[in-house]
Amino acid sequence: MSRRCLITGITGQDGSYLAELMLAEGYQVFGLVRRSSTTTFQRICHIQDRLTLLPGDLLDQNSLIDAIKVAQPAEIYNLAAQSFVQTSWNQPTLTGEFTALGVTRMLEAMRSAAPAARFYQASSSEMFGQVRETPQTERTPFHPRSPYGVAKCYGHYITVNYRESYGLFTASGILFNHESPRRGLEFVTRKITDGAARIKLGLAAELKLGNLDAQRDWGFAGDYVDAMRRMLAAPGPEDYVVGTGRTHTVRSFVERSFALLDLPLTWEGQGAEEIGRGPDGRVLVRLDPSYFRPAEVHLLLADPSKAERELGWRPQVDFDGLIAMMVRADYDTLKAVARE
Repeated sequence: MSRRCLITGITGQDGSYLAELMLAEGYQVFGLVRRSSTTTFQRICHIQDRLTLLPGDLLDQNSLIDAIKVAQPAEIYNLAAQSFVQTSWNQPTLTGEFTALGVTRMLEAMRSAAPAARFYQASSSEMFGQVRETPQTERTPFHPRSPYGVAKCYGHYITVNYRESYGLFTASGILFNHESPRRGLEFVTRKITDGAARIKLGLAAELKLGNLDAQRDWGFAGDYVDAMRRMLAAPGPEDYVVGTGRTHTVRSFVERSFALLDLPLTWEGQGAEEIGRGPDGRVLVRLDPSYFRPAEVHLLLADPSKAERELGWRPQVDFDGLIAMMVRADYDTLKAVARE
């Protein structure tokens, strides 16, 4: 009989990559799906016939218990959340309900229906916020700078609390920024690669962005779900920082994306007037102050040495490889659509 796992957020970027990995590992994969008129299965449509999807909602305790009773999972991966930082300022209470209290509901459901299961919580580098030290490790103090980061801190600590209070196998992955062609268009990396492809194909004139000087540790989502699996396969529950150990600016991401499409940028101006011109002098990138965060996170840089040492995990896709993958996917998709 195959091993069984339950993934919340299975229709998202990380959930889809994790579902593929667990199927390849011989698991019977159950996915929690919230009933919604806007639910999309685009990221899992190629494997949907191999999945068992169960209704459930992080706001509804009973639905979580029912899903766990049906799935009887040996492993639970809690990836569902309100995960867009910008939205968390507009919907701070809802973000707290899903991203913070939703973790407690999942843990309580597991404690009630499958206490022997192993539980993974998707923590975030946004918890570090205004960083106290660089690079950031498992021992770096948190100083979140958004309602999303605050909610993730709660989810992280309640996971630790259930481990220490009830002896449950609960582990958290403090994942730094991880991207892919499956990333939502609201996230800056996909906004950049999609925007560059649209400009190249004549589908858009320019791309508007916020803080170009923010520095992030970017990796490939497909690599990071392997770290999740390794955490629950470890002898004991621990928390791990997962990242590449290298940081790059948003500006660098923009420049490399455009260069791959033969649209090298020349920057001029500063502040809200800063613009990037293409090789023919046209404005291709323009700063828009409305995209700046109320409280900015300037620098995130992982020290993944614990994950490398104890889990044997290392990222396989580097920064340039990630950008090339995303730009090519967006360009090919938009070119095919333009032909229709």
